[in-house]
Amino acid sequence: MTVALVPWLIASYLLGSIPTSYLAARYGAGVDLRQVGSRNLGATNLYRVLGWRYAVPVAVFDAAKGAVPVLLFSRLAAVGVWGALALGLAAILGHVFSVFLRFKGGKGVATSAGVVLGLAPLAFLAAGIVWALVVRVSGYVSLGSILAALAFPAGVAILYPGRREVLWFGLVLAALIVGFHRANIARLLRGTESRFGRRTPEDPETAP
Repeated sequence: MTVALVPWLIASYLLGSIPTSYLAARYGAGVDLRQVGSRNLGATNLYRVLGWRYAVPVAVFDAAKGAVPVLLFSRLAAVGVWGALALGLAAILGHVFSVFLRFKGGKGVATSAGVVLGLAPLAFLAAGIVWALVVRVSGYVSLGSILAALAFPAGVAILYPGRREVLWFGLVLAALIVGFHRANIARLLRGTESRFGRRTPEDPETAP
């Protein structure tokens, strides 16, 4: 990677920093997501507060924030796989630590999904199946996101055995996703984590 990549890293970070959920809720319904539901600025909290009509397009846009740097910016910058990985990571960090919202944001799952889709589509599909099954059976989006993140590097190892750089990226990404969900893990262990589509009585509206 060279100095020429720096502007593209900044562009990827700024693209990832666009607070899609916040903007959709704030200007579409007059709601500040930082004050309602779980107070998280992700598509799941947006769904709980305002429903599918808002959550679906936001989730798609958030995924695009990860896919565009990997698929487009990397080609415009004429960088290899490691450069594409760096651009994807910059977009994810932008989503989680948005410069437009005092370095706060979502958990990075949708943007990470866009990144891995651009890197290893079949492994992304495998991880997506894991996510869907876990959410369907357990009702926990956070658990589905964590297990899907762990499933991605396993899928890369099986389906793309020659792409070690993507495997290492997947392992780092899985560790980040788990770390970003540490509060959710604590609530899962306490049995107070909200299930998809409804809230548990023990979990207060103002949970972080």
